[in-house]
Amino acid sequence: MGRLHDLAALGQAIWFDFIQRSLIGSGEMQRLIGEGVRGVTSNPTIFEKAIAGSGDYDLALKMLARNGKSTAEIYEELVLHDISLTADLFLPVFVDTRGLDGYVSIEVSPELAYDTDRTVSEAVRLFSALGKPNVMIKVPATDAGIIAVEELIFRGVNVNVTLLFSVPQYEKAAEAYLSGLEKRLASGGDIGSLASVASFFVSRLDTAVDADLEKMGNRELQGKTAIANAKVAYGRFKDIFSGQRWERLAGSGAHVQRLLWASTGTKNPRYPDTLYVDGLIGPHTVNTLPPATLGAFLDHGRVTTKLDSGIVEAAGHLERIRDLGIDLDAVTGKLEEDGVRSFAASFEALLNSITRKKTEVT
Repeated sequence: MGRLHDLAALGQAIWFDFIQRSLIGSGEMQRLIGEGVRGVTSNPTIFEKAIAGSGDYDLALKMLARNGKSTAEIYEELVLHDISLTADLFLPVFVDTRGLDGYVSIEVSPELAYDTDRTVSEAVRLFSALGKPNVMIKVPATDAGIIAVEELIFRGVNVNVTLLFSVPQYEKAAEAYLSGLEKRLASGGDIGSLASVASFFVSRLDTAVDADLEKMGNRELQGKTAIANAKVAYGRFKDIFSGQRWERLAGSGAHVQRLLWASTGTKNPRYPDTLYVDGLIGPHTVNTLPPATLGAFLDHGRVTTKLDSGIVEAAGHLERIRDLGIDLDAVTGKLEEDGVRSFAASFEALLNSITRKKTEVT
């Protein structure tokens, strides 16, 4: 059936980390579903590339502008239209997997990353506006975002917790999910139809740590920290989603909050282009791949479970990094801040692009 179907048999789903209107209309997204892609993720940077970097949206943008829509209204109509169409394409996957996969993710405005109340309001509004069971709302894993996650799960909103870089922050995200489920269950709400993933970013950690290692003249440890960090997170995942507390929730129909590997495109040309796919295969996980990485994996990826082995060794690697004087908490904290800042800049650039295009046609 192909590599992606083989991965699914091992318990890992591959999602597509890209969206653009031409992919939907041309049938390319449907072809990817046939290949075994089981979901889609988006973010402000992806939509900036899609809307500002192509002519796919110009006609729709022109019509909306001539109807007097504001820049913010145009942005939302363009984006929600794509998310809605894509969710419809993936609905059969959602049905066939009984709500495990088939999700399409849309992010709340990165401008709200440090505002819990507005994040909750915006996420509820987007989820309601789309009105589809296979939509996930992405919320950044800032401390304010983590609080929002618990409230959103309580309210019955599917959540993709994004921009996770550290194991402690991942633990907070998992705790927010569990607490949200418990509150919802205690209030008499259904928890069997809820879904969440915890998006753990990978390659950016190697980029940051490798730079420090390079300054020290240490090449032995380069290119290994990101996967080691992910493996330690996976070990915590297995601990968290077991035992009496979890079994009570599972008995009421709850689904585990799967770890989703994000930022899986290889940034260092010295590393294999499928490094962050081949090395992160394991049950109850998702890997979201940008187009180039998906193409590479379909061509020459290796389908072998790797996550269940070497967790102790992975923790040892992280200790070696710390012993060299690299503060991983500081590194991952900065990566989180940089991620929020980068998405905010993409969001602003996209709105500016829409404003320019709007001016040209009115």
